[in-house]
Amino acid sequence: MKRTGMVRHIDSLGRIVLPSEMRKVLNIKEEQLLEISIEDQTIMLKKYDADRSCLLTGKITKHNKSYGNGKVVLSPEGAEQLLVELKQLLQEDATR
Repeated sequence: MKRTGMVRHIDSLGRIVLPSEMRKVLNIKEEQLLEISIEDQTIMLKKYDADRSCLLTGKITKHNKSYGNGKVVLSPEGAEQLLVELKQLLQEDATR
């Protein structure tokens, strides 16, 4: 494990701030989900696995849902987009 020399306080709600330099280097964006794990006395943060990214928008949110036995992941926006396209397709098929 590489030490950075960065030290941060934990606030009264248990939060810490990741330094902007670290976020830039690791390409951690606002609203990025991080996975928290513990090994012995070490707390580790890892960018959340992209397996939960929306198939249509690419977004990873806590609101994404899996469909088709976990084969398709959609964000609320992606689900709405797919619904609109499916409705259009069904209307086209009905007029043929």
